[in-house]
Amino acid sequence: MIRIHHVDPGLIPMALLLEADPSEACIQRYLSGAFCLAAVQNDEIIGVCVAQSIAEATYELFNLAVYPAYQQQGIGTQLLTALFPRLRKQGATALVLGTGTFGYQLTFYQKLGFRVDAVMKDFFLDHYDEPIFEQGLQHRDMLRLRLDLTENQG
Repeated sequence: MIRIHHVDPGLIPMALLLEADPSEACIQRYLSGAFCLAAVQNDEIIGVCVAQSIAEATYELFNLAVYPAYQQQGIGTQLLTALFPRLRKQGATALVLGTGTFGYQLTFYQKLGFRVDAVMKDFFLDHYDEPIFEQGLQHRDMLRLRLDLTENQG
């Protein structure tokens, strides 16, 4: 059985966070002071989501990761749908995130109600030391997605 609960950022394995973000330096920047939920099975953290307040009533999802052996089982969806009401309780009205312009992540977030809000040209080229490839294509631009938490009751 998988349990979803709040966890201290320092307890999240770096290897898990690196599943979603290849830059340990970037992870260290957003992890401190973040609100984190973990998916736990048999006392082991197998998935996590990391969000942080970035403006009044707005949080940013910086990391959503599930170990590969547990992917495609709905754990990411469970983490996010558990996050929404918790952020609302903290006064959040919006959740934003950045993702690539293609790939399964984009479809995943759109199915949960996120909408494209902006495009950041050359983000992955300018902010990561190593190129990031998916399905044989290099990520260059970042899509900024937004979810209105006052409309989404998930």
